[in-house]
Amino acid sequence: MKTKAGLSDRRKFILNMARGIGLASMGGFIWSAFIDEVTASQLILRPPGAIGEKDFLKTCIKCGLCAEACPYDTLLLAKPGDHEPLGTPYFMPRDTPCYMCTDIPCVPVCPTGALDVSSVTTDGHLDINIADMGLAVVDEQSCIAFWGIQCDACYRACPLLGHAITIEYNKNERTGKHAFMKPIVHADACTGCGLCEHACVTEKPAIHILPREVAQGKAGDYYIKGWDKKDEKRLKDAHAIHTTTEISKEKAADKLNGDLLEGLYE
Repeated sequence: MKTKAGLSDRRKFILNMARGIGLASMGGFIWSAFIDEVTASQLILRPPGAIGEKDFLKTCIKCGLCAEACPYDTLLLAKPGDHEPLGTPYFMPRDTPCYMCTDIPCVPVCPTGALDVSSVTTDGHLDINIADMGLAVVDEQSCIAFWGIQCDACYRACPLLGHAITIEYNKNERTGKHAFMKPIVHADACTGCGLCEHACVTEKPAIHILPREVAQGKAGDYYIKGWDKKDEKRLKDAHAIHTTTEISKEKAADKLNGDLLEGLYE
């Protein structure tokens, strides 16, 4: 026969075990949610001076000082459901872009170097114009300037007027008397501040900011800019690699003429 005390002890044991399982499950859900937030961060835009994303996530202590220092409330701290690494600063240019403060107040307050002062410094002075938050990309299919409708909203909003975005004028062959005013983004000057995206007049912006590593392609080391003396230096220790195929054994002209003759007799 079981005593009342024995039943009580058994009940406590079962409850404690259930709590343990529950806590473990909850921890699993929280960890899973955290992983989901991190893996969904490929398109996240960081404050000026942010170091590489992998190192940023290791270095940022989620203190929020950068967001607190921003006078425009541009910077947000990611919370559950934002699909960003929790507690880290980011911004959404369509809502609130970076207004390119000359004193860049968000960067010097960072206590860990996740926002690197040296990356936004020129000759010992803070220089927001060399910040690299992302790169503007134009969707030519939805940009009304590419339709022939006069619009230069993104160009006018750009703080580096005439440098990061320029206007290319082309004749409108359909009408014969109008011109296209196409916005052209220059990757070497664009800071990714997002003022252009914020100013875009279309319902969904036809110009948007992406992290540079997502927005830009990569030619690879096999291609050299022949007009760029600095790039040509890469040829100094290069060695040619020759491959031979059945086609390459023939001269190009002989191969083309042979194919032409075969086509005539078929």
